[in-house]
Formats: sequence, structure tokens, C-alpha cells
Amino acid sequence: MPDSDGRVAFVTGASRGIGKAIARLFGSQGVKVVCASRTAADLERVVKDITDSGGEAMATPLDTADTSAFSAAVIQAAERFGPIHILVNNAGIVRDKLILRMSETDWDSVLDVNLKGYFNGIKAATPFMMKNRFGRIINITSVVGITGNAGQSNYAAAKAGAIGLTKSAAKELASRNITVNAIAPGYIETDMTGQLSEDVKNELTTQIPLKRIGSPDDVAQLVSFIASDEAGYITGQTISVNGGLYM
Repeated sequence: MPDSDGRVAFVTGASRGIGKAIARLFGSQGVKVVCASRTAADLERVVKDITDSGGEAMATPLDTADTSAFSAAVIQAAERFGPIHILVNNAGIVRDKLILRMSETDWDSVLDVNLKGYFNGIKAATPFMMKNRFGRIINITSVVGITGNAGQSNYAAAKAGAIGLTKSAAKELASRNITVNAIAPGYIETDMTGQLSEDVKNELTTQIPLKRIGSPDDVAQLVSFIASDEAGYITGQTISVNGGLYM
């Protein structure tokens, strides 16, 4: 990403998993990284990793579902690093249950973080991007937002909603040279999949043509490309990173 020096990226869910890999990769490329998450202690470790390697980063504790807090966090980041060029909406939670056993709270909390949080991020960051007539918005969705999944109706609905949000925002912002794309990972080695038994992981692997579960870096590398100048003619797309699980 040779065009990255001086740019500022705001990455949600940056304390672990995919978000952590994205933040660290950006930091290694000369991007100033705003690392946002609800877990402050984990954020500080990520920021230390980046700064110890010569990058620039700041920790921003944030509940992405809080509209005013998201707006304030983006303003605070801009005051320190300058206007946001890149927004990666990645923060997510799961509350898996079958529909008949799912509570209203289970439904609302997942939609609040995994969909409303993405809306909040776009609304907060785009004024800076519009002023600069440049921006990259990348929404991390999921293969289950495309295929659905039993026991994950709330998560699948939110991730499918993120795809629709991506397409609508891409149409609204294209005239300002702001691209909006979604990345749909399949099974990736994160804290979420780490809770699965080895038998379940082995069964999942048999369904993946590349015969392995993905790594957070597999997703981070694509985020880096989509955020670059070389990807300037790509917008409104949902790009899968799933080892061929869904084609």
C-alpha cells in the first residue's frame, strides 16, 4: 500500500481477531491507526504492538452502537491525527440461538452492534471524507449474511443488512470519490471460532475446498488493497474470503 503514508484509518473491533490484524497491517504500512473497541486493556496492547514497530496508533474505547459516542470518537481522532481517510466497520458480537429461543434482547443487541454500529461509523466519518473528496469505507460482513445459518438469525440478518447498507452508501457517496465495499469472511481463526470443538473444526474444513480455516491476515490483506488507490474503481461490492466455501 505505497500510497498510505499520512492517511488515517479508524478500525472498530480492533482489540482482537480480524480487527487486530487489520490495525497492525495498516500500522506497518505507515497508516495512522485509530483502534476502537469496548475492551480498553486489549486495545492498549494492540496500540503498543503498532508503536513498538514504528507505527502510529491511538486507543479509543467505544461502544459502536452509541451514535453520539461514535461521532465524538471520530472527532477526537481527527483532532489528533487529522481527518479520517479509511473506515473499517468490523466490531461485532454473537448471541446465537434458534429463533424460538431467541430473546428480544439477543436480537436487539446483535443488530445494534453489527448493523447500527456500521451506520453510526459511516455517518460519523463521511463528513471528513466528503470534505477531502476521498474515502474508503470497508464493512466486514460474513458468509452467513449471504447464505443464512440456523441458530444465527440475528447475526445473519445484521450481516445481510450490512451488505444492503454498503450498496446504498456506495451509490450515495460515489460522486465524492468515496468507495464503499463489504468483505464477507468465511470461517476465520478468531475468538468466536476458537470456541468450536476440534471435531466441529474438522467437519468445517471438509466443506472448504482449500481445506483450511482462514486466518485474520487473509482478511486484512484484502482490506489493505480495497483501502488503496489501486482499488479506486471498485465500489458497492461484496467480496468473499472463504476458501471456496461459498461461490
